[in-house]
Amino acid sequence: MAEWNAYYQNEDEDVDGEEGDESGVNYKSTGRDSLVFLVDASKEMFIKGEDGEPSPFDMTMQCVHSVYTTKIISSDKDLVALVFYGTEQSKNPRNSFKHVYVYHDLDSPGARRVQDVDGLRGENGAQVADETMGCGKTNLAEALWCCSNLYSDFKLRLSHKRLMIFTCRDMPHRGDSEHDRQARTKASDLKETGVVIDLMHLMKPDGALWETGGPPEEGPSQGDQEEIHGKVESVSGGRDERGIVGVYITARQARKPNAIKLYRDNNEPVLTKTRLYHTQTGSLLLPSDTKRAQVYASKQIVMEKDEVDVIKKFSNPGLDLIGFKPMERLKLHHHLRSAVFIYPEEEMVTGSACVFTALLRRCSERNVFALCKYTRIRNSPPRFLALVPQREEVDEGQAQIAAPGFHGIFLPYADDIRTLDAPQLPTASDAQVEKMKEIVHKLRFKYKSDSFENPVLQQHYRNLEALALDLMAPEHIEDHTMPKVKMMDQRLGSLAQEFKDLVYPADYNPEGKTAPKRKPAEEAGGAGKKPKVEMSEDELRGHLQKGTLGKLTVPVLKDACKQFGVKVTGTKKQELIDALKAQLTK
Repeated sequence: MAEWNAYYQNEDEDVDGEEGDESGVNYKSTGRDSLVFLVDASKEMFIKGEDGEPSPFDMTMQCVHSVYTTKIISSDKDLVALVFYGTEQSKNPRNSFKHVYVYHDLDSPGARRVQDVDGLRGENGAQVADETMGCGKTNLAEALWCCSNLYSDFKLRLSHKRLMIFTCRDMPHRGDSEHDRQARTKASDLKETGVVIDLMHLMKPDGALWETGGPPEEGPSQGDQEEIHGKVESVSGGRDERGIVGVYITARQARKPNAIKLYRDNNEPVLTKTRLYHTQTGSLLLPSDTKRAQVYASKQIVMEKDEVDVIKKFSNPGLDLIGFKPMERLKLHHHLRSAVFIYPEEEMVTGSACVFTALLRRCSERNVFALCKYTRIRNSPPRFLALVPQREEVDEGQAQIAAPGFHGIFLPYADDIRTLDAPQLPTASDAQVEKMKEIVHKLRFKYKSDSFENPVLQQHYRNLEALALDLMAPEHIEDHTMPKVKMMDQRLGSLAQEFKDLVYPADYNPEGKTAPKRKPAEEAGGAGKKPKVEMSEDELRGHLQKGTLGKLTVPVLKDACKQFGVKVTGTKKQELIDALKAQLTK
């Protein structure tokens, strides 16, 4: 018999984590993101531009390489594929399509694939492509059909299906209207199955190459930055009206991935299995042979697994509307963790957008937020969410700059708010405050999160990249978080010294300051030790009547329990308070 929460979790269970402790949380989404690169391999793609500009094929391989490496770092579970059309050689499942070459099928990116794409870049890459695939006839309809089969043959659920076509030709079939019609029909079929097709045209209207400062990866990266958080949830409102919404994370801290244990011989991942054996007989125990137990009030409470599952379940996953509050009731200190964004899913349930828009408009007009109970997944504890409305915003060109939806602010429980005794510190004088204002004004700068990369993460991935690609040394990483001391000294001038003269005494030397020596009595733990402060019963009852026991520190509460002979089962503050209350109210 063991603690009920010490056993393995069910495969369909998940743990709800707070911000700052997301490394151990397995965030489940509606499926994997997938991206297929469909690249034109005709002769026109290998023609270089003027002044040594790269060919459209080389630009495309730079893009594929960049996306592959980014996927490995940010989302290695996503799927990518690389398919060429207009080739002389054919290579695809069952070889059903001529002049279509599946270079990489739909799978997670890896170091081997990055090396393969590197081999297709530059002068040598064009030669390798010509020897491997060659240039032949073009049939875009069959290429699209082949990509459709890549999606249909994949058994796991896919949340996003993207197909990016890279070409430099406006007329791939050279005026063949029948082939053009077939391609349009097949593209329409892909759209019906949820595949988003993006055309990356690599020629300017005048026929010149596009001048790019980097790989054209804006298309695939926009959708990758929004990760679906949890399953699609339901919103219930007045008159039992329901709709389907998606819950999205807008900002999430990047962390190093967890280490994976590998076999020494073949570097395959180690699969661990847990087996329970009887301590006396050594026989294998089945799940039905084990029970869960929890000690409460010095008694062992025994529960079956089904009972534990029922206890852990508070409510079904979803958003339950409780009521509305004025916006001024929402305070800044109520913010617990990064907010989520709520947006309707009209494709799943028709009418969701109508209910959602009506609620959004009314909340915005009346300047209120909706208070909801949010259960992310089954067996996760419920949280309170404040849904803050956001109306759509467009710029002068009618381009959307802010999407309509709700920002879900996680609200604290009563237990999350504590009363702290602020330490009494000396107050700064007016002269010191004014001098610090001048310093702050001199050191102000425009902060942009895009300008600062996490140096620890960047160095970690550069080291992994060097090991995976057999590089001699990892790429050097510049740490932009380090302060620019010389520039700060130039801006401040004499302000820093003037501030020190106002705050510190004339003979103050921070570098030469040493800790005071301990007296012999303190070293022996004798007279220098602070005596324990004993509290009388009347003082303790006074705190009980005023409800101020919670302001006492844990050591004081422990001493009070020992002083009055109160037995406690734990050392938490609330347990000590409850034990004292029970003793004093007898």
